[in-house]
Amino acid sequence: MTRSPRVDFARRFFRNIVTDRHRTARLACAATAIGFGLALSFSPAIAQNAAKGSPDHIKAVTSAVDGASIKANTATSNDWPTIGLDYAETRFSKLNQINADNVKKLGLVWSYPLESSRGVEATPVVVDGIMYQTASWSVVHAIDARTGKRIWTFDPKIDREKGYKGCCDVVNRGVALWKGKVFVAAYDGRLIALDAATGQKVWEKDTLIDKEHSYTITGAPRVFNGKVVIGNGGAEYGARGYVTAYDAETGNQAWRWFTVPGDPSKPFEDESMAAAAKTWDPAGKYWINGGGGTAWDTITFDPELNMVYIGTGNGSPWNRDIRSPAGGDNLYLASLVALNADTGKYIWHYQETPGDHWDYTSTQPMILADLTIDGAPRKVILHAPKNGFFFVVDRTNGKFISAKNFVDVNWATGYDANGRPIEVPAARGEAAYDSIPGPFGAHNWHPMSFNPQTGLVYLPAQNVPLNLTPEKAFKQNAATPGKFGGATGWNVGFMLNATPPKAPAFGRLLAWDPVKQKEAWRAEYVAPWNGGTLTTAGNLVFQGTADGRFIAYNATTGEKLWESPTGTGVVAAAGTYMIDGKQYVTIAVGWGGVFGISQRVTELQSPGTVYTFAIDGKAPLPTFVKYQTEGLLEGVKYDPKDVPEGTAIYVAACATCHGVPGVDKGGNVKNLGYVSKEIITNLKDFVFKGPFNDQGMPDFTGKLTEADVVKIQAFIQGTADAIRPKK
Repeated sequence: MTRSPRVDFARRFFRNIVTDRHRTARLACAATAIGFGLALSFSPAIAQNAAKGSPDHIKAVTSAVDGASIKANTATSNDWPTIGLDYAETRFSKLNQINADNVKKLGLVWSYPLESSRGVEATPVVVDGIMYQTASWSVVHAIDARTGKRIWTFDPKIDREKGYKGCCDVVNRGVALWKGKVFVAAYDGRLIALDAATGQKVWEKDTLIDKEHSYTITGAPRVFNGKVVIGNGGAEYGARGYVTAYDAETGNQAWRWFTVPGDPSKPFEDESMAAAAKTWDPAGKYWINGGGGTAWDTITFDPELNMVYIGTGNGSPWNRDIRSPAGGDNLYLASLVALNADTGKYIWHYQETPGDHWDYTSTQPMILADLTIDGAPRKVILHAPKNGFFFVVDRTNGKFISAKNFVDVNWATGYDANGRPIEVPAARGEAAYDSIPGPFGAHNWHPMSFNPQTGLVYLPAQNVPLNLTPEKAFKQNAATPGKFGGATGWNVGFMLNATPPKAPAFGRLLAWDPVKQKEAWRAEYVAPWNGGTLTTAGNLVFQGTADGRFIAYNATTGEKLWESPTGTGVVAAAGTYMIDGKQYVTIAVGWGGVFGISQRVTELQSPGTVYTFAIDGKAPLPTFVKYQTEGLLEGVKYDPKDVPEGTAIYVAACATCHGVPGVDKGGNVKNLGYVSKEIITNLKDFVFKGPFNDQGMPDFTGKLTEADVVKIQAFIQGTADAIRPKK
């Protein structure tokens, strides 16, 4: 029996995304005492009389958070005062009360409902039992970590009809804490300072430089030297990248640095932009399409060198042949960049993917470490970007030290002595191409951690291969049928093909030796898109998984020591801290992100939840919710002749969030092969000013016609019919 084209499409398009399984101890104590003394000095009466968790207590302990206290905490790890625990963002805790010998006795102490149904990507910030956690839509929760009770919440009131303006779910990766203020960057581009004790807004700034492009923010701000630093996202939509520093007290802009050059007919902002422009071909008019390079996640600070390190994003569009036809490195795309922390002035860069062509962002979290390499001490950056290579770079000057692929790659065979990739020519060809790693990356935003005791980095690695063909006739913002996400503003310069990639999808935890540049051990998972990692002096590694588990491993050997169900997939990284002499571990759970919108591997769809564990915890887990689906769609009338055109329109308008009808299970957005007949029969009522606009679904008025909707209906029901098991 000959299989129909729509069956091939349905089975192939994204099918294998989820199917394949030195100082002295006295100095350290003195530093801790100084940090604690700062809190006491706020008011002696507070130290004696304020109840833990009261407004006075919260004001005292959060007002003490500054650069000195963050560095002092590094000696003990008693608190988790910044998103990556310390300025180096190691996510290595010196706590060892919970360890490889007793972790099997870990139990739940409390759980807290985040009241969200979309992705939860933040690690909580915790100071003396006061926790700050973000949920989807940039909502901030202040939680008493002693009891798991709410202190306050702050909702920035994002216009939820604009949720579609971001590529990768309405997520947020956390807050920053500094001198009594909590800083959150809202999805719509606002940077907001809140009173840490009350949740009241202190100031608010719009960080966006224009309203024509779809800028968003999903990353966590960082604070140092009295400045709050944040970048933006939006390269898929034609945005130009930049990072901005604001005065933590007033919100006044301190400096801004652009990641790629602007219109060459106008003066460049600084010398670094003039130098970068020489690496772009103006024939592509890259400034119209934005250029990209958005710094949407990692920002790391070295207080000794007074440098802030930025990881920059992909080109806009992805396809270099469109944005820069004559080629070129296209600085500062896909790079690590060092800036002066006080002025924002460019110092150095290292470009990990010159002339990025594949959405190989360098925005993945970086770690600062001091390593002995070839017998000499080196101050380095450890980095594992999307392109599949693990980099060790000198953080004092940006000089390349080493790079080794940590997963299979097919775009380069390695890096030469000068730190340039040795590219495979076919990777930039005009033919259809299996991208390995694909645009989801060999490692995405999920944080890795570094344990100096084992010398290993714990890295969430993955493969989500896609088959790509360069667009022949690219037009910015064109809702071209067949152009992936075209109807919602995506501009990538590639067609995502139904042809199944040959490489399998996978997810795994790698323990990676950055000096030897080799794998020490691994844990395999059933799917990609597993959570970030935490490592501790208790010889432990913690990670949540896409299939709904929170696991502890022996950090040296990789032996699994403990696990707990979480009710849904986990994407965030855990944190750990002490309260009143006892160690706790917290993980925030909520399935989502660009992969989790349309894909999942659990049968559970529990809402966003914060789980906190300790030795001998006895609290019951919350009730888990079974993922609710209708049976496979049937009974919608359609004309089979409309299916081919409906396929192309669906790819442009629907596939980014809903996946393939009946083939994919759906993620935190429903798969349209498993909704009621009534919804698909009346699809135009949902597509045009429909009831889900306030949940982020686009209004397709003016982008689609009613005739287009009829063809989409044909594709959805036709695909469901084609894959339905024969009786």
